[in-house]
Amino acid sequence: MKLKVCGMKYVENIQQVADLNPDYLGFIFYEKSKRNFEGIIPEFSNSIQKTGVFVNEYIEIVISLVEEYRLDAIQLHGDESVDYIVNLKKQLADNRALFIEENKQIKKKKNQHYISKNEVEIIKVFGIKDEFNFDVLQPYLDVVDFFLFDTKGKERGGNGTKFDWSVLEKYPFDKPFFLSGGIGLEDVDQVKEIFNSELPIYALDINSKFEVEPGRKKIEELQEFKKRLNV
Repeated sequence: MKLKVCGMKYVENIQQVADLNPDYLGFIFYEKSKRNFEGIIPEFSNSIQKTGVFVNEYIEIVISLVEEYRLDAIQLHGDESVDYIVNLKKQLADNRALFIEENKQIKKKKNQHYISKNEVEIIKVFGIKDEFNFDVLQPYLDVVDFFLFDTKGKERGGNGTKFDWSVLEKYPFDKPFFLSGGIGLEDVDQVKEIFNSELPIYALDINSKFEVEPGRKKIEELQEFKKRLNV
């Protein structure tokens, strides 16, 4: 079971959460979000996937932030189309190929471009409430690495409420997904139960239920959550 802690905002708090060694840390690049990130990401273990969360953003801006913050994953939380994702992946691949070629010509390592060992992962988010038509996912199967299912609400994530997880029993694909939406300490038993099902759940995504304020996480509660889930 993988764990993603999303909505990080403050340098010291980011470092404290990173010390817990989650699999993913999420940074929201969306001005309308209370957790909009504009700061500095401190150095932490390369085993943690730095994830940028975007909502209907221009591809050029996404690419720029991927390079600036050395992001390992992109989470698309808007209404991004299949064509948008295809174009995004093409530009990422082109930039990667260009950087690799340029690095071959740069003798001093300190002057080389940063290039992630792996290609940037693409996570596409879909909101669920009481029901969901999984047919809408079909066109995305070949262009994303993961889906993420969150609670459909007023905000683009971070609503602090759960959707009816029984809806996922009708999920018809093998594509792995992140489970999100108001998950807290009180949900440990239910989380274990759904992870023991045959659903291809790849990771949990937690956020607002572990906050002192938007963007600042409760370290002790995160520790307890990880301990209880054994992740």
